[in-house]
Amino acid sequence: MVDEKKVNQVVELRNDGSVRHGYELPLLLFAGFRTLIDRVHAELAEQGHPDVRPAHGFAMQAVGLGGATASEVGRRLGVSKQAAGKTVDRLVVLGYAERADDPADARRKLVRLTPHGLDCLGRSAAIFDRLRAEWVAALGADRVAGMEDALRTVVPAEAFRLDAAGWLGGA
Repeated sequence: MVDEKKVNQVVELRNDGSVRHGYELPLLLFAGFRTLIDRVHAELAEQGHPDVRPAHGFAMQAVGLGGATASEVGRRLGVSKQAAGKTVDRLVVLGYAERADDPADARRKLVRLTPHGLDCLGRSAAIFDRLRAEWVAALGADRVAGMEDALRTVVPAEAFRLDAAGWLGGA
């Protein structure tokens, strides 16, 4: 049974007297994330990357500039080697990545980003910068910086991982 007194102690009222519920925070954070990601991918589609999906972006970040094995990609994404392999296969088919022999170990294959993959990441970074500037224009530089600083305060450093694709149900 829910203790109404305890619930009321943590409920905050808005300036207009309406209630701020705790469940709204994660929904608003997710909606902000989703809004940014959807806008990035819509613009990437217009700029020559119509097939790239959010999971691909996480996977390309996991591959990184130096390349990685499929196992390393899986660990970085928090998914199985098989799931990572499927995502890498898709990146290869789409031309965003390639498999190459590892010069340090002939038994291993490295996944490396192609010029097309690097172009996609570069464009997405530029789009994110522009979208942040739009938020600054709408909310003010101090509010956006304050929001970022506040999130850095409450989000532990180890929580900043690339495994969101795995956490959300697969790469």
